[in-house]
Amino acid sequence: MADDKKTKGAGDKAKGADKGTAKPQAKAAPAAGKGAKGAKKPAASSVKMAAEGTTEERFPPRLRDKYRAEAVPALMKQFAYTNPMQVPRVLKVTVNMGLGEAVSNAKIIETGVEQVLAITGQKPMITRARKSIATFKLRAGLAIGVMVTLRQDRMWEFLDRLITFALPRVRDFKGVSPKAFDGKGNYTLGIKEQIIFPEINYDLVEKVKGLNISITTTARNDEEGRALLQHLGMPFRT
Repeated sequence: MADDKKTKGAGDKAKGADKGTAKPQAKAAPAAGKGAKGAKKPAASSVKMAAEGTTEERFPPRLRDKYRAEAVPALMKQFAYTNPMQVPRVLKVTVNMGLGEAVSNAKIIETGVEQVLAITGQKPMITRARKSIATFKLRAGLAIGVMVTLRQDRMWEFLDRLITFALPRVRDFKGVSPKAFDGKGNYTLGIKEQIIFPEINYDLVEKVKGLNISITTTARNDEEGRALLQHLGMPFRT
């Protein structure tokens, strides 16, 4: 009987030893899991570095290089500027599409947003009516158009596409009006058909709509603003 008790006691000690050794192994599993989670951080940083690499490889706007290399020296000579900072420059470009038909058809706003996004590369904001007009069945706050303001690289790229690709596609194009200035060097251009932009798929267009393009500059008068746009390649009528 004493031998049986000894063997049972030895067996219990052995089981306790097995349990004691099993606990550290159970703790080691979460540690390995933490290590696996930590291994994802380098992958995220590598993705971030890859994304930064794509922005660094992006080509600079062609029209901006033309402005700095050709337009600035020519304008300094033409207006006898003593400082390059006096040379007028383009501040922003505003593209507006009026959609008055949205009063009866609200879905036309969605197509307007998609088309302006494709043309400019930037998502536009929806413009709404400020007050109600019973004659036009218009209520305050109703969506009636879309608008987007472009600056920096997107502004230069849009102007380049407008001058190089879009305007020559206008039917019977003879140049844009040289008189559409506001007296402070800012120019506004009206386009009757949005399909002149190559980004628009003509087969998916339900109805032809127009655009208003406003080019805001730092010119002090219309003469300086006209000269700036001429050196950038704007095809004015003669």
